[in-house]
Amino acid sequence: MLLKLFFLRISAFKLAVGNWQICKLPTANSDLGNTPKSGFYQEHLLKKFYVIFGLIAVLTSCEETKYPKPKGYLRIDLPQKEYILFDSTFPYSFEYPAYAKLVPDNGENTEPYWLNLEFPKFKGKVYLSYKKLNGNLPRFIEESRNMVMKHIPKASSIEQKAFENPASKVYGLTYTISGSDAASPFQFYLTDSTNHFLRGALYFHAVPNNDSLAPVIKFIEEDIQHLIEGFRWE
Repeated sequence: MLLKLFFLRISAFKLAVGNWQICKLPTANSDLGNTPKSGFYQEHLLKKFYVIFGLIAVLTSCEETKYPKPKGYLRIDLPQKEYILFDSTFPYSFEYPAYAKLVPDNGENTEPYWLNLEFPKFKGKVYLSYKKLNGNLPRFIEESRNMVMKHIPKASSIEQKAFENPASKVYGLTYTISGSDAASPFQFYLTDSTNHFLRGALYFHAVPNNDSLAPVIKFIEEDIQHLIEGFRWE
């Protein structure tokens, strides 16, 4: 486009110069025409000169300016919210999403009543670790806090919020960990302060990119919040 405009300018310039030279011919031989008529041609061609260059200026100014397109991400279809009650011989119960799976933890250091809440479609997993309290609540709270603080180097911010449900004796703290490279965007712990303690942590089995996962993270955080609000000790 720019090259085309360049040649258009050159052609117009040649045309204008040629016309300008023609308009001077009558003045070279004064006996071939009178001065007023020669001046008329000069004025007429000068107007054509201005019109041509004015047109070029308009065409140049109308050239479309191109800007880089913003980064886009694939659209993720999120399922309809629906919950199932988990109520068994475990010392706790809660509701979990119908599109998730509850799987017993089979890790090397697993302990009784540990579960994994898996989200196969999103490659996400909430690790649920249960502990029986024997006067060691401060230690478990500090360990949970330290697990969150490990993400500080990759986090842009960490927001904590207290949770209380006195009627069910459920108290706790949630941590929202922001940052595109944070490995765990959400963690929490719950306790009755005397007998039970449960910690949860959300992870994705993929290269951390929480900008593209933002809709999924928000979606699963809502499910975890639902789990917390309906949590009961047995």
